[in-house]
Amino acid sequence: QVQLMESGGGLVQAGGSLKLSCVVASESTFNLMIMSWYRQAPGKQREMVATVTSGGWTVIADSVRGRFAISRDNAKKAVFLQMNSLKPEDTAVYYCHTKFGPSNYWGQGTQVTVSS
Repeated sequence: QVQLMESGGGLVQAGGSLKLSCVVASESTFNLMIMSWYRQAPGKQREMVATVTSGGWTVIADSVRGRFAISRDNAKKAVFLQMNSLKPEDTAVYYCHTKFGPSNYWGQGTQVTVSS
């Protein structure tokens, strides 16, 4: 069983920054997990924002490349999303995700609201 717990969302003005955190509770080895951040805006499909592999290789969505960065701390079993130069279109619920074995695991989500 894997549990993901996000934190760090909130309200910020355009151009500001936020850092999201996701702590993983799991009996499995966190080091082996591919971790991702997704987001879902009202009326839109959930989309992948950033992914980090067990080896630290990252994939960043075109819409946030150059502004967002994903990182992980294996000792803390945590993954982070640093969001800079935020835009109103970044407003969404942000979810932490991992796929381990045959199962997908999601956190409860954290709301990010960017005001213009």
